[in-house]
Amino acid sequence: MDLNSASTVVLQVLTQATSQDTAVLKPAEEQLKQWETQPGFYSVLLNIFTNHSLDVNVRWLAVLYFKNGIDRYWRRVAPHALSEEEKTSLRAGLITNFNEPVNQIATQISVLIAKVARVDCPRQWPELIPTLVESVKVQDDLQQHRALLTFYHVTKTLASKRLAADRKLFYDLTSSIYSFACSLWNHHTDTFLQQICTGDEAAAANSLERTLLSLKVLRKLTVHGFVEPHWNAEVMGFLHAVFERLKQFLECSRSIRAESICRDRLEKTIILFTKVLLDFLDQHPFSFTALIQRSLEFSVSYVFTEAGEGVVFEQFIVQCMNLIKMIVKNYAYKPSKNIEDSSPETLEAHKIKTAFFTYPTLMEICRRLVTHYFLLTKEELTMWEEDPESFTVEETGGDSWKYSLRPCTEVLFIDIFHEYNQILTPVLLEMVHSLQGSTNMENTNALLIKDAVYNAVGLAAYELFDSVDFDQWFKNQLLAELQVSHDRYKPIRRRVIWLIGQWISVKFKSDLRPVLYEAIRNLLQDRDLVVSIHNYLGIHLQYILFFLNVCLPVDDFEFRTDQFLPYLESMFTLLFQLLQEVTQCDTKMHVLHVLSCVIERVNMQIRPYVGCLVQYLPLLWKQSEEHNMLRCAILTTLIHLVQGLGADSKNLYPFLLPVIQLSTDVSQPPHVYLLEDGLELWLVTLENSPCLTPELLRIFQNMSALLELSSENLKNCFKIINAYIFLSSSEFLQMYAADLCRSFCELLKDITTEGQVQVLKVVENVLKVNPVLGPQMFQPLLPSVFRGIIDGERYPVVMSTYLGIIGRVLLQNARFFSLLLSQMACELGQEVDQILGNMIEMWVDRMDNITQPERRKLSALALLSLLPSLNSVIQDKFCGIINISVEGLHDVMTEDSETGTYKDCMLMSHFEEPKVIEDEEPPTEQDKRKKILALKDPVHAVSLQQFIYEKLKAQQELLGEQGFHALMETVDTEIVAQLQEFLQVF
Repeated sequence: MDLNSASTVVLQVLTQATSQDTAVLKPAEEQLKQWETQPGFYSVLLNIFTNHSLDVNVRWLAVLYFKNGIDRYWRRVAPHALSEEEKTSLRAGLITNFNEPVNQIATQISVLIAKVARVDCPRQWPELIPTLVESVKVQDDLQQHRALLTFYHVTKTLASKRLAADRKLFYDLTSSIYSFACSLWNHHTDTFLQQICTGDEAAAANSLERTLLSLKVLRKLTVHGFVEPHWNAEVMGFLHAVFERLKQFLECSRSIRAESICRDRLEKTIILFTKVLLDFLDQHPFSFTALIQRSLEFSVSYVFTEAGEGVVFEQFIVQCMNLIKMIVKNYAYKPSKNIEDSSPETLEAHKIKTAFFTYPTLMEICRRLVTHYFLLTKEELTMWEEDPESFTVEETGGDSWKYSLRPCTEVLFIDIFHEYNQILTPVLLEMVHSLQGSTNMENTNALLIKDAVYNAVGLAAYELFDSVDFDQWFKNQLLAELQVSHDRYKPIRRRVIWLIGQWISVKFKSDLRPVLYEAIRNLLQDRDLVVSIHNYLGIHLQYILFFLNVCLPVDDFEFRTDQFLPYLESMFTLLFQLLQEVTQCDTKMHVLHVLSCVIERVNMQIRPYVGCLVQYLPLLWKQSEEHNMLRCAILTTLIHLVQGLGADSKNLYPFLLPVIQLSTDVSQPPHVYLLEDGLELWLVTLENSPCLTPELLRIFQNMSALLELSSENLKNCFKIINAYIFLSSSEFLQMYAADLCRSFCELLKDITTEGQVQVLKVVENVLKVNPVLGPQMFQPLLPSVFRGIIDGERYPVVMSTYLGIIGRVLLQNARFFSLLLSQMACELGQEVDQILGNMIEMWVDRMDNITQPERRKLSALALLSLLPSLNSVIQDKFCGIINISVEGLHDVMTEDSETGTYKDCMLMSHFEEPKVIEDEEPPTEQDKRKKILALKDPVHAVSLQQFIYEKLKAQQELLGEQGFHALMETVDTEIVAQLQEFLQVF
């Protein structure tokens, strides 16, 4: 592409590509896409985005196309890679000057230079770093800033490389520029502080920006540029200087107005200082040992004493707390139980920690956390009163513990209490004892402190196990507090129910449950309280699902359905009302989660009470069309609802089946969110279906595309296919067998061993349910199975399944087995008898691969079905057949202690409706179908002992006494003796 002639054309097309008119925009984008691989295109783009006289939008688009081109075509091995000549020219052009006037474009140029540096620096671009170092020294403000911005992005990119050779290059780079980076940072920092003192805020803002950028560079160099940074005096000097600079900047914040242009940038710089320390501690814990004392003194001073008043802000407090937490929890600082096994560095760090965390220090931290940071604020209380849902969503919003103050303080409290529980337990218990008895309703501060102390006791539940008699506390005080109806006591009622939720899986007598259920039922009447409690507990959902999960905690092994049933109707009704009343998506999701939990725990007992929910869910599904996560919650509720209703879930089909259809249709966009739960719902629907309806059969059209996905959901897909087979094999296979067989053939070409076994198990189930038509329907798959046996498949689990499939065919469809044998002989160019002999020999040899007793008995029955026979090959393998048969007898025969005779333990004579045992899941309709099917299965219908006797007797009659005796002599005498013992009853 000739630069002179092309520039005008490219500029014109770029201009068109910035148009809002799609008729102009689309052709321009297509043309630019075609030019991406043209030589010279990126040189033209460079000329355009460095020409400051052109339209900003056009320059912006040019720099974006250039940046994207680096990702695709800069590496030498990339298709249509840029030539070395053009890359050399482009590298030179990118660092000719740093005078871009537009901030956004300057940032993009810095990023694209960093992308090139990632590939080429320093080997192909040795001049980059020296050029940047010289450019940040110039006096021109704009050039200095742009060079510093680029310096930061280049450093950041190079620091992120992880290969050993790249790390070595970055270490070398760091050692060569670290002194300069330190002096640059000190220069800009001192300049800023001087300008703040003179009141020149505009100049100070510019200097602060440079301070921030130079500190970002130093952060990357310090954290990633040294193997053992504690041996470098400059590094440790810089890190110690961070504390002094932090103090200076915090003091500066007193004199800078909140609305000042400097204020926001100053706080960002302060936070960046703390990030330097946190990153260094994370990457180099032992090098940080020399900084432990100072870090703890600094953080505790500003966060837990008056020193921080008037200067600290929320994000800074969070960072300081994170620093304390990381030091307290750091495994590098924890000695082994056997002190001799600990490194000197670990012991030194532990010694410093122990010396710092004295009783007075820990007591002050604990008291300040609880009585200061745990307190609900006026703003939170007002928001709770005016809009409970918004308050709780705000309280448990997406921020992690690292970035939000309330969860951060709670995590710090938990970690410190865990580490120093022997010291802090008496402190916390003393705070609890001081709150015994009634609280003055007019004393808001006392109520808030009680809320905070109860919060602490809940968070430390596991640590306080041996120190708190929670049952007595519940009976003597907490229960009474739940019954206080005063409006100002609402926060305490909320906190008490949360506290019980924390302790119930730790220490709470089962006998107290009914009393608790009664109290909770009363609390459910208070709508605002319920919403608040429910959402607040979202933080702790693994233990407490909504506050009703005080009754049904996840890890509660003492839950008794009989205790809960008297309260089931009222609680379920109240929860349903709550579900209708709340408006926010998150709240509805949590309430549905609780309803699902209730249904799951009480199972069939829920049936009388779900009518209202069943009627409401279709409306909620329709309303949640734009909220896929809420729809996921609805799917989960439906899963438990179907399991609770059992066969009666058929009445839900008008709503249920379209939901399954949408959720599992990969052509519909929502499937990305709904597929996993949709497949689970589909499966439980089939398992609990009393019969196959046309609509249920029609949904299977979605399966073909699902099998093509070959995703992690494949296992559930196979379970669904099996469920259809058990539900109505004839109708199902008649409609879908051909498609299914084709899908399986494709899957088996590229699938894991586990996936292969899942496919084969489906085929095995088809043969089990329909032994006559099954082999014909899946005939294309059987030759590879047969070949796998003859070739001695190396994976035992696959071989076992192969033998199970061929065993079914041989035992239950001998005519088809003969045809398959002939087909294999033709394909392999061998005699039928030779193929049969090889199969039996491999079967006998690999019998140990079969671990399931059912398949072992099937193998014995299948091989015995070849008898009686005059076939010389079968007679030649007679010894192996008897060996397998005797093994099978050992597997299935049990001795009757009364009669002393043997009986086949796998025999099933008639169907009995399974008895439902309390606290066990009742059998599904599919369980019943499998039981009925087992009655027809030879494995459960035929006595192996009887079958062996009859086959041997028939063989004896066929060969005569002498011939049979000769045949039996081929069998080991020990095996014959065992056989005779099993058959002595005949």
